[in-house]
Amino acid sequence: MTARRAKVLRLPTAGPNDTAPLAAALDRGDIDPTTIVAIVGKTEGNGCVNDFTRGYATLALKLLLAERLTCPMAEVEARVAIVMSGGTEGGLSPHLLVFCREATTETAAGSRLAIGVGLTRSFKPEEIGRVGQIEATSQAVVSAMKDAGIGSAADVHFVQIKCPLLTKERIEEAVRRGATVATDDTYHSMALSRGASALGVALALGEIEDAPEAAVCRDWSLYSRVASTSAGVELLRNEIVVLGNAPGWAGDLVIDHDVMTDAIDADAARRVLSRIGGETVAVLAKAEASPSGEIRGRRHTMLDDSDIHSTRHARALVGGVLAGVFGETLLYVSGGAEHQGPPGGGPVAIIGKA
Repeated sequence: MTARRAKVLRLPTAGPNDTAPLAAALDRGDIDPTTIVAIVGKTEGNGCVNDFTRGYATLALKLLLAERLTCPMAEVEARVAIVMSGGTEGGLSPHLLVFCREATTETAAGSRLAIGVGLTRSFKPEEIGRVGQIEATSQAVVSAMKDAGIGSAADVHFVQIKCPLLTKERIEEAVRRGATVATDDTYHSMALSRGASALGVALALGEIEDAPEAAVCRDWSLYSRVASTSAGVELLRNEIVVLGNAPGWAGDLVIDHDVMTDAIDADAARRVLSRIGGETVAVLAKAEASPSGEIRGRRHTMLDDSDIHSTRHARALVGGVLAGVFGETLLYVSGGAEHQGPPGGGPVAIIGKA
């Protein structure tokens, strides 16, 4: 019986348009381009509404894959989820994580890393941050679990989502149709989109029983322990990558996660590291400035800085904490953890060799 085997490459990049490391890996035969199902990466933009490094990087990757797969770019968009997260503040290093699914006749004792991909429909501007996005995301997560062959929510360890945001153009288009958007603050729309997407994950995995629209970015008691959502201007749908462990997959990769209770909770990462035991292949985490304005009873000023947004501070802080744990700066740390872990904290996952 043919099984599947997951492969993950972590490739440093010299800039948002740098596809040379991936091209070299393809030339060496390290991976077959037809097996690539997702690419998750960090770019050195500001991570804000006007961070066009995400779209630049996404376009460069699509062009490379279209060339190597000898297919139209539209086909690449249909078969590969590309999630680029802006912001490499502090010591974080720009890089790509390339996820592949290969057919194999190998067998594995126990469960191994399983990868599933799901896509929602494109959202209208008035749906972003609202119940339509929550419900569509929940359905797509369930579909991605099936795609990965993951039968239990307990076996899901990280759900990475790229979601859209509102721009002034999108807001005005909705207004012309007589529709009302969730907010006219384009930056706040990023938080609403991330939050609604995370609640969709929590709903799909049974972490919460209900996800009312009024809870988005208001009721912090509702959250997912495995969701990681990143908003960008470069798309209108949610692109979803579900990572977990499942039987029927071969190879030597596994994934595990824990939840950082605050931005300096290095012990959460150490717990995962001790359970994985083997070589670390990738690290994925969320970062957020605690909405209480405090970390363990001490005041922080991340929410009061008018020059640098709190999400940028948080990425640098959590990136530094995790770099100290792993001795590595090729870390996927995404800012803005609304409903992704407890307030001020967030999930941290490790893909490693069993």
